[in-house]
Amino acid sequence: MDELLQAAAAQQGDEEALALLLQRNYLFVFKYLLKVTLERSRAEELTQETMVRAIEKIHLYDPSKSKFSSWLMTIATRLFFDERRRRRREKEFIAADELSRSLRWQIETSPDEWPALVDVLSGLSLDTRTAVVLKHFYGYNYKEISKMCKVPTGTVKSRVHNGLIALRKEWLANEPKAQSED
Repeated sequence: MDELLQAAAAQQGDEEALALLLQRNYLFVFKYLLKVTLERSRAEELTQETMVRAIEKIHLYDPSKSKFSSWLMTIATRLFFDERRRRRREKEFIAADELSRSLRWQIETSPDEWPALVDVLSGLSLDTRTAVVLKHFYGYNYKEISKMCKVPTGTVKSRVHNGLIALRKEWLANEPKAQSED
């Protein structure tokens, strides 16, 4: 049975036809993902996700627009980019959290370094600095800060996120100077 007939049968609910299509393309998708991720475990995971997504979305496949293998590659590529964005956000969140803890620790353990922190904070806009200070120094949640500043919660989250990124860059840029002065 050729690919077009199998795809049509799979769209009509023929599980065996769908299984054959996926088996026939599994290695092709896996090798592609292995090349773009350069990690076997990530490639395996994304290949599995691709196959699951294809099963869930088989009704959306249009043989007049692309071959089945091309459709699978599109799914795999989108999943790869989604995963990459998710990993990047997780890294940024972890870095922001580490910076926040570091800043709090610096203030509590080294009051003499307060001027350095003030210098770093002064580089932020007033709106951003206010959101960062309320969130990470005083422990208010986003909703509370939103009410205090009379801006949407999403704006507060954005200000805190962008502020922490800017603080981290500035703090890391000033770190070697502080160490060389010792």
